[in-house]
Amino acid sequence: MPEVESDRIRGVAGQQQLPPGARGYDGFGGYVGRTSAESTPWWAPETKAPAGAPNIVVILIDDMGYSDIGPFGSEIDTPNLNRLADSGYRLSNYHTTSVCSPARAALLTGLNPHRAGYGSVANFDPGFPGLRMELADDALSLAEILRANGYATHAVGKWHLARDTNLAPGRTRDSWPLQRGFDSYYGSLEGLNSFYYPNELISDNSVVDVEEYPSDYYVTDDITDKAISRIKSLRAHDADKPFFLYFSHIAMHGPHQAKPEDLAKYRGRYIEGWDAVRRNRFDEQLEAGFFPPGTQMTERNTEPGYDAPPWDELTEEEQLRFARYQEVYAAMVDSIDQSVGRVLDTLDELGETDNTIIVFTSDNGGTAEGGAAGTRSYFSQFVHGPVPSDWVRDVPHDEELIGSEKIGVHYPRGWGQASNTPFRFYKGQTFAGGVRVPFLLSWPTGLGRADGDTGLRKHYSYVTDITPTLLDLAGLETPSHRNGLPAQERDGVSIADILRDAAQPTPHTEQYAEFGGHRGFYRDGWKLLSLHTDPTRVDDPQWQLFDVESDPAETADVAHLFPEKVRELAEAWDRAAWHNTVFPILNDRKAVQRRPDERRLAEPVKILAGTPTLERYRSSVLIQYRDFTIDVATHPIAAGDEGVLVAHGDRHGGYVLYVEDGRIVFAVNSYGRVAHTSAPLGAELVGVQVRGEATESVRWNFTVALTDSAGVTTGVATLDDQFQLVGMAPWTGISVGVDARGPVVWDLRERRGTFRFTGRLRSVTYTPGPVRVPEPVIQEVEELAEAMAD
Repeated sequence: MPEVESDRIRGVAGQQQLPPGARGYDGFGGYVGRTSAESTPWWAPETKAPAGAPNIVVILIDDMGYSDIGPFGSEIDTPNLNRLADSGYRLSNYHTTSVCSPARAALLTGLNPHRAGYGSVANFDPGFPGLRMELADDALSLAEILRANGYATHAVGKWHLARDTNLAPGRTRDSWPLQRGFDSYYGSLEGLNSFYYPNELISDNSVVDVEEYPSDYYVTDDITDKAISRIKSLRAHDADKPFFLYFSHIAMHGPHQAKPEDLAKYRGRYIEGWDAVRRNRFDEQLEAGFFPPGTQMTERNTEPGYDAPPWDELTEEEQLRFARYQEVYAAMVDSIDQSVGRVLDTLDELGETDNTIIVFTSDNGGTAEGGAAGTRSYFSQFVHGPVPSDWVRDVPHDEELIGSEKIGVHYPRGWGQASNTPFRFYKGQTFAGGVRVPFLLSWPTGLGRADGDTGLRKHYSYVTDITPTLLDLAGLETPSHRNGLPAQERDGVSIADILRDAAQPTPHTEQYAEFGGHRGFYRDGWKLLSLHTDPTRVDDPQWQLFDVESDPAETADVAHLFPEKVRELAEAWDRAAWHNTVFPILNDRKAVQRRPDERRLAEPVKILAGTPTLERYRSSVLIQYRDFTIDVATHPIAAGDEGVLVAHGDRHGGYVLYVEDGRIVFAVNSYGRVAHTSAPLGAELVGVQVRGEATESVRWNFTVALTDSAGVTTGVATLDDQFQLVGMAPWTGISVGVDARGPVVWDLRERRGTFRFTGRLRSVTYTPGPVRVPEPVIQEVEELAEAMAD
């Protein structure tokens, strides 16, 4: 039987012609007949990385200073980082931003921080383009670029590129890791966290509903486990696909806590003090050739609020306690090195170490947030400004607890300057102490060192250079669009050529800096800086000028000798500021302003029994600076019923209402100082109301009232003059029917565990009342707390 022409759809000029109304065949590269027997199948080609493409691992540390690791002069044991330095490169003139969120945005996009939307920390949103605190739709991330080039992409650890109001269910996840190119994520979206009792952990796009952490839990080990698991799982399923691992440690951010075995290793190692440590580290740096002969180390900071006293002028008691703080810090650095070692061991087992590009660096310099004397009550230390003079920023806990899971500590700023040896100032300032940090890069296959090359590179480079450099080294292309929008042009440049050849000049010749009114501008060996101290003169910088080729530690201000250079660079800073969306610089109450739609977070909320722990910021808005009531509704509490009715916070500050031994107990933990009140249970108890009355002096007076089934008040207890929990406390959100995650009261956790309520709890309702604390007090407390929480 002759073939009927209409039975087959034939192509014309190589293109198949489909009948009118056919749908779903666009882009199909095969041939479609009426049956499969007369059709040709076709499969879209899979996106694959170039043959031999290297794995990429970026290890980012939080708040680690320039001299804190062995390859940069430290006495702390870092054999695994030494191994990276021995096989790779040390960049001794690498710079970053002065706080964390801007650095992370710049690293992952190659955009200058304000252009990326992160002129400050990713919490508040004052409503200006350079301070969106969320990544823009046209900002391509390194993970998105690598995934488009056939890479698997995984992130673990700290994120802090989403506003705190967007960490709760129902909010946008546009700036969460999975929406920014990562196949998987595990870690903390916050700017900091407890090492033993994280307030909230995220797996991919969901909160991990943890009630109680294991007794041997430590967050650095946890995220390392997850990082290694991602690598092993990929290789079990795909032997060839290259991967990108963004491993962003929560350490070294406070509160500082270390594992006992690591802490024991450093006992007694720091009694010589910060002056001696600085001298020793600087000697190591000079011997390694980091700085030109004759370079001077800066003296201790002496400016008020930044100063560090001579170690020899401290009392013996102070020296012993301050040395303890640094022992904890050293133990945490050691723990990070162990984590690096575990990742390297995994790559060794897979035979992939040589073809893996590994970057190790810090988001900003060491910090002064511990104050002049350090603290054993971390969140209380954040509460500065016009609070009462009796506010205690260092609750005098037993010094044997320093570094343990029972308290949160931070070292005095003298150790912060030692961390930043040999530079001035700290995290948050644009001087070298805040922005010059260690940088290691290793790739034995692609960047093997020539004989005689020590791997030391003294060229200026900046955090925006990481993404273009990694793409250049791996030979990968960047998509032109994101979500249908033309992608923003990167500000960073590749420094691959100077890694290959130390004789090449740096391609990054100038760079602006700004944070919180502090300014900086680098151009061709000159650095213009200003230290912002007066809000009324935020746009009238008092410029200092340094020749950082001959004076890398910024010890000699030569502005008076070169006024024309000051004028030239100041004008260049101004042009760069407009070009990079820096303006406006905040100098009024807008500094911590939030979106108007956040006001609804202060509306009453009813929390049913069984509700997972509320997110930290959502919980804090219900109580901070204001009156509030907590109404607990239960079925009649029977004899023998016991457990927690509601808990908010953790060891660093919070409150808990519970039933034990026939009594209702209300306990308040004011940054480590615990006070209790109680009342007998009575018969047919079905309701408990906690009423907190705020005072202008940042205190609460509490009343606890018990109600029976007839609506009769059967008992009342009071607890007056308690310090309010403000700033970043309470750090853990509200739990109903259990004291989840970190314990509010340590001895209660030791006695009863998480103490789940055995009765029939119905709901807990929070009703926020009027704000009582004056606006100027709130403004200053919040501004400082936001800055420290990065």
